[in-house]
Amino acid sequence: MRWTVLSDNRSNDNSLFTEHGLSIFLQTEQHNILLDTGASNVFIRNTELLGVDLNDVDYVSISHGHCDHAGGLRYLLECNRQAKVIVSPDAMNGKFLSKRGNFHNITTEWPEIDDKRLISIEHTCEVEAGICVIAHIPQIHPMPKGNQNLYVQDTDGNYIHDDFRHELVLYIDGLLFTGCAHSGLENILAACPWPVSTVVGGFHLLDGQETEEEIKALGQKLKVNYPNTLFYTSHCTGDIVFEMMKNVMNEQLQSFRCGTTIIS
Repeated sequence: MRWTVLSDNRSNDNSLFTEHGLSIFLQTEQHNILLDTGASNVFIRNTELLGVDLNDVDYVSISHGHCDHAGGLRYLLECNRQAKVIVSPDAMNGKFLSKRGNFHNITTEWPEIDDKRLISIEHTCEVEAGICVIAHIPQIHPMPKGNQNLYVQDTDGNYIHDDFRHELVLYIDGLLFTGCAHSGLENILAACPWPVSTVVGGFHLLDGQETEEEIKALGQKLKVNYPNTLFYTSHCTGDIVFEMMKNVMNEQLQSFRCGTTIIS
């Protein structure tokens, strides 16, 4: 298995483009899967520098309806004519708003998707042998506090706190892709019925939200409850939060950037 970060907030290579978004190209023996598409065409611009051919993508999995994860889908569909799109109907139908900083729209402008290419996920299932998707994650453990700034429009047209029923988590060959992990890392891992060797994605642990004690406690729980799992994060995980968790989890926690490639 090999995965390469095509789009992220950060980069250690000045030749690569960055944005507030996330997109990862995952290669297995059977499949080439694009995990989210970032906010724009940045992931495509970076493929040219990273030697990735998006024509090889056979699935694109969209973790949730926010534009920093699905905004680039229209650009993928322009250059790839066969990839099937895994997405929640709640993501495609929802209207989303953030009040972080100031009120602003974070809804994705969805392109037209041929019915033959659309895989609409409403419950946890196996899309194809080995490719599994977790939906409607039970909220047993605390949700990230950054969610308090995120809203979705209800049937009456009012904006209410988002419950993230539109969030999907993809699992394949021991790898769990969290997207933004709005449902919370503990909840996501508890909802996964398969063995997890690697967790990849944003953790939605923003600097200045959870207390230092809460962050360290989470790191300790992950270390104790999932001792054989590696965690890779960036995007919506704050730099200060990462260092706090790193001090607890040590080598079990790693960061990624645009251009990062991991082979396992």
